Parts: sequence; structure tokens; C-alpha cells
Amino acid sequence: MGVDSLGYVAFNVADFDRWRTILTQVFGMEPRARDGSDALDFRIDENHHRITLYPTGEDSVAVVGWEVGSIARLEELAAELRSRGVELTAGTPAQCKARKVRQLYHYTCPVIGCPTDIYYGPLVSHTPFAPSRGVAGYKTGELGLGHIAFWVKDLKATLAFYQEVMGFAISDYIAWDDNDAVFLHCNARHHTLALMAEAEGRPGGKFQHLMVESTSLDDVGYGYDIVRDLGVPVAIEPGKHSNDHMQSFYLKSPSGFWVEYGYGGREIGPDWEVKNYDQPMLWGHRMVGN
Repeated sequence: MGVDSLGYVAFNVADFDRWRTILTQVFGMEPRARDGSDALDFRIDENHHRITLYPTGEDSVAVVGWEVGSIARLEELAAELRSRGVELTAGTPAQCKARKVRQLYHYTCPVIGCPTDIYYGPLVSHTPFAPSRGVAGYKTGELGLGHIAFWVKDLKATLAFYQEVMGFAISDYIAWDDNDAVFLHCNARHHTLALMAEAEGRPGGKFQHLMVESTSLDDVGYGYDIVRDLGVPVAIEPGKHSNDHMQSFYLKSPSGFWVEYGYGGREIGPDWEVKNYDQPMLWGHRMVGN
């Protein structure tokens, strides 16, 4: 039981044009318009899309989509969620068409509070990914879209839910300054979900960042140059993480949360040992302004 990967994320956004510029010019994502909708999908691999923007005039997470590899396991997970008092609604044909999946259930995560889908059968396009700038591509496939991070009100309860119900396992921990974070995997990607205890100015349920992983370090470097040329605010300068060894930088999105552009993350193997780190970086990754 449990999910296999982070399949997609969608955001309600106020500054739609700025978002589109960042996703196409910095990350080279392929935009795909929807018939009869103002929403815009973005592609980074063989899937129809991985990211969606809804120009709603507000900034929030519209949905987090977790992929499950079979209908039987999807139904098993849905039954487990219901047994724990989570109210699920089956996706209508129109909703499945919009998400480009065969079947889905929608609910509000009971511990984080974010709108959530569990789904089966993503649409794979017959045409190759056509990046909007010359990028080598992204590390996805069985590893999914990338990873996401949230601040949470009750770290212990949230950790228990994602382990016991959603099928995640602990990769490692980092505690530094006033931060307390747990990193979780559901496939070989070092972490697909990071949970951080809430603190002053960082309330539980708030989305912290999305990470996408390039297959080229040069693409990340070029992306950093483009970010600086476009005047996109940088949150964390280039560096290398202590736990997953990702080489990356973080930009501040127009919606306030961060987007991490990374390369070279470690993968979880059978001999993985959980560790507890005292800082998140090996080198670099300095907060801008510090």
C-alpha cells in the first residue's frame, strides 16, 4: 500500500505572466494550453504535464497529485484513507480529463491541509518533450516529478500519517538553527517529501518549495544566470546539500514559496543508512542577504 511518486502539482497564481516566464525561460518547460480553460499545463518529460498554473488572482496550492501504480492499489489506499475518517470524492470524467489520468480520488490531506489527489494512469504523449529553451531534460520516470516541502503543525502526527498510510519511509533528518526537518522517500529518489516543524512566521500547512532535478549541471548553471538576468529574486545561492548531495539553487516564485533547481541528487538503495545532520549544506547554499 502507498504511493509510488509525486506525479504532478498545480498552483493558483496571481502573477500568471511572471510564472509563465520563469517556467519557460529559466526551466525550459513546455507550455500546453487547455481548450476552454485559462489554465496552462507545463511538460518536462513524456507525461502530458507535471505542473499546472491556474490564473485565479490568488496564490495557493491547487492540488498535489500522488501516483499509484495500479487500480487495485489505488482502491486499497482509498479504502485505508476512508477507514481513518478522510472524506474522498471520486474524480469525475471531466476532472480526470483535466488531470490527464485514468482514475483519481480527491481529498484534503488531514495532517497538512493541502488539496490532494491520488491517481492511476497518467497520459503519456506520443510526441517528444519540446523544451522552450535548450535543456537536456529532467530526472523523472519512476522517480516522479521531484520533491515538495511543507511546514507542518504537528511533525510527529504528519510523519506517522505519511509512513503508515501513504507508504513513505524516512531517509534522514536535519536540525539546524530553529529548523527541524524530516526527509521521506517513496521510491529511489532521496526524498519526495520534506516535512518541517512550524516556527514563527512559518505556519503549519504552508508550502515551502518544489524541487525539479535536471539531468545536466550546466542547465542549472545556465538557469541561475537567466534568473539573475531576469531579476527573479534568489532565496538561496548555489550550493550542495549535506544529505542528498543535490547541487542546486532556490528562486523565490511570484507566489512567495521557493522553487529549487537541482542536479545530481543521491538515490536510496538497499544499504541506505538513516542519518541525522546538523546543517543542510556541504558548501554554498547561503541565504541571500546573509
